[in-house]
Amino acid sequence: MSNPIVDPRSPVVHGEATIGLIGYPVEHSLSPAMHNAAFTQLGLWYRYVLLPTPPGELERLVQEYVKAGLAGWNVTVPHKEGMVSLLDEMSDEVRAIGACNTVRVEGGRLRGFNTDITGFMRGLEEAGGIDAESRVVVLGAGGAARGVAWALRRAGHEVTILSRKPEQAGVLAGKLGAHAGALDRITLENAIEGAALLVNCTPAGMWPDVERSALPDGVRLPAGLLVYDLVYRPRPTRMLQEAAQAGCLTQDGLAMLVYQGAAAFEVWTGRRAPVETMRQACLEELGE
Repeated sequence: MSNPIVDPRSPVVHGEATIGLIGYPVEHSLSPAMHNAAFTQLGLWYRYVLLPTPPGELERLVQEYVKAGLAGWNVTVPHKEGMVSLLDEMSDEVRAIGACNTVRVEGGRLRGFNTDITGFMRGLEEAGGIDAESRVVVLGAGGAARGVAWALRRAGHEVTILSRKPEQAGVLAGKLGAHAGALDRITLENAIEGAALLVNCTPAGMWPDVERSALPDGVRLPAGLLVYDLVYRPRPTRMLQEAAQAGCLTQDGLAMLVYQGAAAFEVWTGRRAPVETMRQACLEELGE
């Protein structure tokens, strides 16, 4: 199934609600396949399209998407934080973490939600979960990391946030009562000693840059550590290949994608999402 890209200036099909994915780049996304399969399964007159939105163009293009009659959209890198200032209303989660990945348009007003939190935690459960009050290390300090770190702190875990922008990590950690540091080999090895979970919230290794890893060169991962990479294309990422070779447990981002998508689907439609249909559509798009 090919991923459609919509011209936001084109008229919306009569009687059909259009949902999109705002980000840059977005061509790798499985969301159109996943959501269009779900809409078809339930007989809903919706379509899901890609909305490539370069940095610096977010506010202008959002205005065009609203004028074009879009019913809502998902938000991905690099706009999850920038979207917040454009919202007319927002959920408590968006207000708390300052990142939005789902928008519903109602009478021209933008209502913002964050379904990444639900998606991440469901994916963690699917991987077997971790013990209460575990030590966790989060890589990255952007929009995805905000939701993940907030969810883990809310669940009672001790969180350390490491980023190649340590000042950004420090600001986020200060808001959440977490620890922070630079993403380098020595700091990461110290942080994961005794930890139960390592989560990559950066786009490192995402298609087409598949040879990259979020891990610093030469880092030693302890066997038995659960390594969760939010990147879902390719499967597995280079980071997860390295983790498996070190004897770690692994979880890729497909489960999070499906569960956050299901929560967003319910925000837009008010209908229970066909989760397994959505998962199967993703696997088929990946050729699995």
